Amino acid sequence: MTLAVRVIACLDVADGRVVKGVNFTNLRDAGDPVELARVYDTEGVDELTFLDISASHEGRGTTLEMVSRTAENVFIPLTVGGGVRSVEDVNTLLAAGADKVGVNTAALANPDLIDQVARKFGNQVLVLSVDARRCPPGVQTPSGFEVTTHGGRRSTGIDALEWVQQAQDRGVGEVLLNSMDADGVQNGFDTEMISRVCEVAQVPVIASGGAGKASHFVDAVAAGAQAVLAASVFHFKTVSVAQVKTALAQAGYPVRGFSGE
Repeated sequence: MTLAVRVIACLDVADGRVVKGVNFTNLRDAGDPVELARVYDTEGVDELTFLDISASHEGRGTTLEMVSRTAENVFIPLTVGGGVRSVEDVNTLLAAGADKVGVNTAALANPDLIDQVARKFGNQVLVLSVDARRCPPGVQTPSGFEVTTHGGRRSTGIDALEWVQQAQDRGVGEVLLNSMDADGVQNGFDTEMISRVCEVAQVPVIASGGAGKASHFVDAVAAGAQAVLAASVFHFKTVSVAQVKTALAQAGYPVRGFSGE
């Protein structure tokens, strides 16, 4: 049986509010995270991803109280990321109500963190968040894609495909692939990047960054993604969850909430 394509809503949080910008800059307010989580739960999203986008940049942990309030109000899987630096951080987030935990900046600085978390909790709880982009002038990688950190603020020179390969070998359960070039632009997912990453990934890949209309989600799945994630187009009602699921179903992909699932 083919697994259903998951449709995921992302809550990017800074200073206790959901925000959204373009290429991680010019952020604007999109509402209260707990209220938005409730709305998405009723609208039929399959999962929620809660990213404290300023946590690593500001050197602090994710807001636990907000995580626990969100977990109390929704009944779908919740992934939480931002400022996760240790096994203890993961344990704290899971205890607060997260189902899965995302790692990014700290895992790049200390790849052994992936091994440690996978050994203690299992790879099903560990999501590798990869903020990748085409290499800018002066940066070269074998694939032409590099990983960035600190919410896209810092270049690493690390090849995105090689990092995904290493991380899955160490024990991540899935990859959240966010295109920094496409983030918030709404011209479509970076399907070339998705297909390249999916060629090396043996774990599910979640496509993120660039959705502007329902057909874009179909394109991402056609490129190999097993799940699709969006933020601003859902927050500002440009596209509804139902429209995305309808487009995927009409394209022949199994989705939850439709007959024939």
